[in-house]
Amino acid sequence: MPVFTEYATKSRELRVLPSFAPPLPRVTPALMRDEQIEKYEVVIVGAGPAGMMLGLLLSRYGLSDDSLLFVDAKPSLLTSGQADGIQPRTLEVFKSLGLVDELVHDGCHMEEVAFWNPSSNKDEVIERTSIVRDIAVPARYNFEVTIHQGRIERILETDLLRYSKRGVQRDTKLLDVKIDESDPEFPVVAEFEANGQRRTVRTKHLVGADGAHSVVRRQMGLKMVGESTDHIWGVMDLVVDTDFPDIRRRCAIHSPAGSVMVIPRERIATGDYLTRLYVQVPELETEETLNGSNKEQAKERRGKVTMDRLFQHAVDAFKPYYIQPKKDGDVDWWAAYQIGQRVAERFAVKDSKGVNRVFIAGDACHTHSPKAGQGMNVSMMDSYNLAWKLIYSIYGLTPNPGALLDTYHSERHTIAQQLIDFDRTFSSMFSGQMGSEDGNQGLTHEEFQTVFSTGNGFTSGCGIEYPESPLVNRTLEKEVNDPIHGTDRLSGMLYPGRRLLNVQVKRHADGNRRDLQDDFLSTGRFRILCLTSTDLLGPQSISHQTLTALGSSILPRFPPSIIEQIVLHPRLSRDFTWRDVPHELKQYSEMQFYNGYEKEDVYRVYGVDPEKGAVAVVRPDGYIGVVAELGDVKRVERYLEECLRTV
Repeated sequence: MPVFTEYATKSRELRVLPSFAPPLPRVTPALMRDEQIEKYEVVIVGAGPAGMMLGLLLSRYGLSDDSLLFVDAKPSLLTSGQADGIQPRTLEVFKSLGLVDELVHDGCHMEEVAFWNPSSNKDEVIERTSIVRDIAVPARYNFEVTIHQGRIERILETDLLRYSKRGVQRDTKLLDVKIDESDPEFPVVAEFEANGQRRTVRTKHLVGADGAHSVVRRQMGLKMVGESTDHIWGVMDLVVDTDFPDIRRRCAIHSPAGSVMVIPRERIATGDYLTRLYVQVPELETEETLNGSNKEQAKERRGKVTMDRLFQHAVDAFKPYYIQPKKDGDVDWWAAYQIGQRVAERFAVKDSKGVNRVFIAGDACHTHSPKAGQGMNVSMMDSYNLAWKLIYSIYGLTPNPGALLDTYHSERHTIAQQLIDFDRTFSSMFSGQMGSEDGNQGLTHEEFQTVFSTGNGFTSGCGIEYPESPLVNRTLEKEVNDPIHGTDRLSGMLYPGRRLLNVQVKRHADGNRRDLQDDFLSTGRFRILCLTSTDLLGPQSISHQTLTALGSSILPRFPPSIIEQIVLHPRLSRDFTWRDVPHELKQYSEMQFYNGYEKEDVYRVYGVDPEKGAVAVVRPDGYIGVVAELGDVKRVERYLEECLRTV
């Protein structure tokens, strides 16, 4: 059509720019380049899942290539083996990053687990004793996804390159790292080698995400505490030909010939579907715990495991069903490993002034067996926990950087220790001999399934609970002041230290039906979640006073855009318009104001009485920091003052 007059402002460019995540506001001055020595604010060593998650988040939060150096000793992304399972909580995090679609679309969904045990019919050898849900706790994604670790790394790296021109510097080996306070602002000194050339850099903080044999951990003198047992297992990825009926389900097989775990995997380029087998190697195990020279003996025994021998153990365990590679060369990868559970004594090292300078994350600080599907998930969640705390410290967004960074160790070490304890029980039971129903000694099916089911909240990541700290405030002046009712924390009740469970809501402004977690994106912001009560439409009501106080007194006290507000309302007596609610509600939450009962009964899920309402502050990582009565704005303010600097 003809255009007679046209005018466009410069801001119109914002409509066509890539939709990058908005950086966090910075209070401290940006890093100035030093021509004499290479300096950074953060150096990340290791580009596995933990390192990739950390590098991506810091870049999204606004840390530029001038401030962030990201290196890895490997020449390329992982191409075979290693981890493959993504748990529901990790899927929620990928969704909050806008990166979940490829995982959910192309990955294999594990929705059921089949248990196979010795059969009373000797001709059958084994029989299916039950099929249960793989994920038995409330979650946005009620399944696990299996997909190759290298693909997950590629997804993260592709997104990283939207924010960082340099990305990961590969083929760069860390030789040495130490704390040298001759430059107190940049006290961490790291020496690297790449292409035969050495380089020395200084940095404010260094993070070792460099795996189980971490150079950073060793150079910092951090010890791994725990033990390794003499259970030897093998793992292989292959395309199988079999008549076993549950090969596309996750399976726990306890056979008279040994134990096998079946993990169905994704479809590959040939059109075939991969399968992962974890196979017990019976004759290589004893009951003693290894130490000293016994570790060398175990290493020698692992070295005697061959692919053919490993697969023969699987063949024996699957009888009377047959299993074989679909064709020659269809074994993609295999390895032998020894079950061990160890955790580093500390996850951070401080300088002489008590400032956390060097951190370790992922396999660098905890190792365990792979059968519970935790390694990659817990590793990425280490970084998810650390990233926003690190950037708040660097950007000057918190009044007490030391206390904030201290919570990385206290929170993630707690989770790592729980992981070790669970894995020790789960792996020992999986490696044990399953008894029969006729009273013979041995592990019963019921015992094994109980451990599997009770650990579901932990293994899914949905039952993680952080301990009390400046970031997790559970202290109430009076017990009667607790606005949350209920005891089942897994069901979704608002509880400090637990993640905010996703619920479906309907937006007031346009009727859009949404998942509430989509307003809790991984952009590094705190959120105030206000569940108003049935008195919302009264001009002198508690709901009205709370929204007014939050909008006029609380939000303006902190750096701009660092806090967002999400508001829900229960069933009300009549329809209403913006004129019937405080103008602060529309000002801060026009597109984040929801009906809390039409899609789901959100108040019931969260344990909130709609007659009374409640307010919660949700941390940047999606975990609830504090819960208050609807009118207790001071409690919200005190919590935010602990976490955020005021302006």
